[in-house]
Amino acid sequence: MQDFLVSAYPWVKALHVVSVISWMAGMFYLPRLFVYHAETAPVGSEMSETFKVMERKLLRAIINPAMIATWTFGLIMVFTPGIIDWSLIWPWIKAAMVIAMSAFHGWLSTRRKEFERDENTRSGRTYRLANEVPTVLMLVIVFMVILKPF
Repeated sequence: MQDFLVSAYPWVKALHVVSVISWMAGMFYLPRLFVYHAETAPVGSEMSETFKVMERKLLRAIINPAMIATWTFGLIMVFTPGIIDWSLIWPWIKAAMVIAMSAFHGWLSTRRKEFERDENTRSGRTYRLANEVPTVLMLVIVFMVILKPF
């Protein structure tokens, strides 16, 4: 099994990067849709219903599968011998940030359900601020993986 993991590593790494890019694209776009939905689409309007469809499709067809793929390929890399040195600090920070990104994903999913039920109570400003969360998490993750500062 170890030989297989080592030989498959470049493919797994490439698939992980593609998955991360897809996940992040959705994580940047969904809060932006929430901004527009909260600010320009009154409850019951045709615009509101259109946003609901866009948000649901983005989450279910892109963001959720991309997160699952990201985690799957990431865990395969973690279990590939010689890839991660857990005695260092950077992989722990990276792991914590990925868990935080997943928690934010869950927060966005809950907000989508509130919009679906016409129960959103948050302003466009809240979603503008939320839009910065994946950026900050992504920066820490990338710097940990590329620079390995600790």
